[in-house]
Amino acid sequence: MGKVTGFLEYDRQEQKYQLAGDRIRHFREFTLPLDEKDVGRQAARCMDCGIPYCHGPTGCPVHNQIPDWNDLVYSGDWEEAARNLHSTNNFPEFTGRICPAPCEEACTLNLENVPVTIKTIEQAIADKAWASGWVQPEIPAERTGRRVAVVGSGPAGLAAAQQLARVGHEVHVFEREPKAGGLLRYGIPDFKMEKHHIDRRVVQMEAEGVVFHYGINVGVTKPFAELEAEFDAVLMSAGAEHPRDPQLPGQELDGVHYAMPYLVQQNRRNGRENWPDEKPILAAGKHVVVIGGGDTASDCVGTAFRQGALSVTQLDIRPRPPVMEDKLTIWPYWPTKLRTSSSQAEGAEREFQAATLGLVGTKGRLTAVRCARVDEKREPIPGSEFLLKADLVFIAIGFAGPLVDGLVEQSAVSLDRRGNVLADTEAYRTSRDKVFAAGDMRRGQSLVVWAIREGRQAARAIDEFLMGTTNLPR
Repeated sequence: MGKVTGFLEYDRQEQKYQLAGDRIRHFREFTLPLDEKDVGRQAARCMDCGIPYCHGPTGCPVHNQIPDWNDLVYSGDWEEAARNLHSTNNFPEFTGRICPAPCEEACTLNLENVPVTIKTIEQAIADKAWASGWVQPEIPAERTGRRVAVVGSGPAGLAAAQQLARVGHEVHVFEREPKAGGLLRYGIPDFKMEKHHIDRRVVQMEAEGVVFHYGINVGVTKPFAELEAEFDAVLMSAGAEHPRDPQLPGQELDGVHYAMPYLVQQNRRNGRENWPDEKPILAAGKHVVVIGGGDTASDCVGTAFRQGALSVTQLDIRPRPPVMEDKLTIWPYWPTKLRTSSSQAEGAEREFQAATLGLVGTKGRLTAVRCARVDEKREPIPGSEFLLKADLVFIAIGFAGPLVDGLVEQSAVSLDRRGNVLADTEAYRTSRDKVFAAGDMRRGQSLVVWAIREGRQAARAIDEFLMGTTNLPR
């Protein structure tokens, strides 16, 4: 905890943003960090609540020891706070920027709607650790002689690779793209997290012994059987990339796209990467409609504004949620309530209880989206149809599981009923001997913090499989 009476003395103070009119002119991060004195005051608000739900099963998936490092920050011992934070989370500078912070929803002070600014404090600790030179490679004293292949360099693959390298295994990461990070790099816009945060982690991991192989698509350009033959264990952590198909009439029209190719293309542009010969998707001077109400849809909104869209409308089939949840029936669990992302606050129109019936076009070109209001069963209400002018539509309704062609098909691992790779959360073993799975590929579309947790736990399971015992944490 922080100061005994801190929660009574200090108000909750959040990071501020650059003005919307300024931040939509660039793709850089736009949060304005608090100074150290203010962060210390915020850490002081952590109260002696008895049961810290913030890092329990309802709060932080990686079980960050939040009260501990809040107290250390309040006491001014930032270096020890950084060590504590890194003991449970390999990449706190990632989660401090892009995690939705279930820890804050589970904070006891959230009963009064003023939770501790845990996410802000986490980012401040991580950034200070890098700035102060406290984040160094952790090179193992000896090598085990065992070799592990990690397929995919998203947060699950990176976390697993780092943990395995630190206990002395020879770890090789195989990545389809030219750079590491998976959707951290190619799916999440730079204005939420700039990519130099990933680059410096890669440098750290290479110093720890991790070998990255880029431009290798396992199951396509490199047979999966070769990995099984060359390595003592294989971890499949290639994500859940198969988009959910709404099967809308007019989906073939020019101007209709899935969200991820759009976001990936812009991130390649920002990173000055070449991409395959595909038509540029740009929102400049266009009326944009985004179908979906989640984080990916919000990322499309922010990207469209930065490209110069004339208007952006977001369609959500769900009813408008309440502004405030009923604390006594929901806390400390994640509540359904009205949330406005920074991208939505930049000028998006939001339509709730709006089903997309079809896409309208002329001469093969999109011109409008045909919508209708829905009832509580999400069925269209007769007579409620309306048209939205649209030059560009992005479908952002989630993912249906991992891509089957290539890695999954060649590995011939068993799948669960949702199409994800079948493995439990203890051994992380698939139906194939010495083949493991973690992250979105195993659990389905989820949060970065859950991917980090699964990568860490899978690393422990692999180490135990290879050595018979392990001292890696779960």
